[in-house]
Amino acid sequence: MKAIEYTDVAPTLFDNETAKKVAGRVLIGKADGAANFCMRIFEVGAEGNTPRHSHPWEHEIFFHSGEGEVICDSRQYSVKAGSAVLIPASAEHQIRNTGANTLVFVCVVPSIAPEL
Repeated sequence: MKAIEYTDVAPTLFDNETAKKVAGRVLIGKADGAANFCMRIFEVGAEGNTPRHSHPWEHEIFFHSGEGEVICDSRQYSVKAGSAVLIPASAEHQIRNTGANTLVFVCVVPSIAPEL
């Protein structure tokens, strides 16, 4: 069993040509004995974005706070606190913060994926 406050986990920061104003944290992963999934949380600052990318596994996302958009296979979807999204395997996707506040979302990936 593991119970934590997510802010107790040190973030990995991404701010480069493909990802802007992104902080990621592994909440539950292999080091915790999670054999099947990894739970991560991301914070995307105002006007920030994740990289546009694809990979051979699906993942599920729950948006905790903020406003943004998910681009998936060239279609745009608006998201806000309470939204949930399924990104299919091999779909090209990106998440953008379109609001003034930090966009916070939980992402669950299978154990075959890199944890962060």
